[in-house]
Amino acid sequence: MCEPSYLSLYRSGELNRRAEALEARLASCDICPRKCGVNRLNGATGFCHSGALPIVDTVCKHMGEEPPISGMRGSGTVFFGNCNLRCVYCQNHQISQNRHKMRGKEMDCRTLAERLLYLQNELGCHNINFVSPSHFVPQILKTILLAIPMGLKVPLVYNTSGYDSLETLKMLEGIIDIYLPDIRYASNGIAKRFSQAPDYVENARAGIKEMYRQVGNLVMDEDGIAQRGLIVRHLILPQRLAGSAESLKWLAEEISPDVSVSVMAQYYPAHHARRFPTLSRRITEAEYNEVLTLMEQSGMEKGWIQEMSAPESYRPDFEREGHPFGSF
Repeated sequence: MCEPSYLSLYRSGELNRRAEALEARLASCDICPRKCGVNRLNGATGFCHSGALPIVDTVCKHMGEEPPISGMRGSGTVFFGNCNLRCVYCQNHQISQNRHKMRGKEMDCRTLAERLLYLQNELGCHNINFVSPSHFVPQILKTILLAIPMGLKVPLVYNTSGYDSLETLKMLEGIIDIYLPDIRYASNGIAKRFSQAPDYVENARAGIKEMYRQVGNLVMDEDGIAQRGLIVRHLILPQRLAGSAESLKWLAEEISPDVSVSVMAQYYPAHHARRFPTLSRRITEAEYNEVLTLMEQSGMEKGWIQEMSAPESYRPDFEREGHPFGSF
């Protein structure tokens, strides 16, 4: 296994420099595209309802990610609370959109660093997987700084909805090994209605381009475990709301036909989705097959496609004792 590049950035002092620069930006927060401008260092909160400390709901081994991420020993996953999107169908809504539940879930960076080492050393996870990290990038870098002297050495995964700041992503070059973004919409109107993100498309596309520039196509070791690269997730929504045809065409033409794409069929009407007729059902077999045909037509052959039965297996419950995904 190659040494993750964040270790050389640590030795040179560059990782510390970037961590300090990002933390300073919390004083007038512009970490994500919302650019709320509040002073999170003094406890003020903006759209994400998050202050200076990371809000962490669950730290666990996760076997339900893409095969090169979970592998045989699992992905060491950190589920952050709150979110910079408000998706009406969010499967993680218990922690992403319930700020009252998240009160008291703040975790200091040293404690989180110790948890990362637990995932790596005690559970033997292949990587550290930051889920919904977009609003906690400064805190993540501070945590990594503390974890490296403790022995952190596995690849880092940035598992994001795709609503990221380009300026912030540039600060992650050489730190993040594997990017795992969504490409959720091809229409800003739909993104505004269902996720309160009227500028989602341009931010997601610029972000994915930057991620690809940094890490390129997926690289795996001899055991098929991801070491570096980009995997783009695309969740099929009912009635073509995800804009699959346009997004897959954009990926093939503007990123690469060799980019790894994970097509997800796990949609079910979670959270407030049943209030919206267009989102109140699971996808149909015809909608599923249409996206498979689009994948073939785009020439993209690298990646994974969930089975239609996926919604039965991917229903987290963050109130469940032990693990939000039960058997995972």
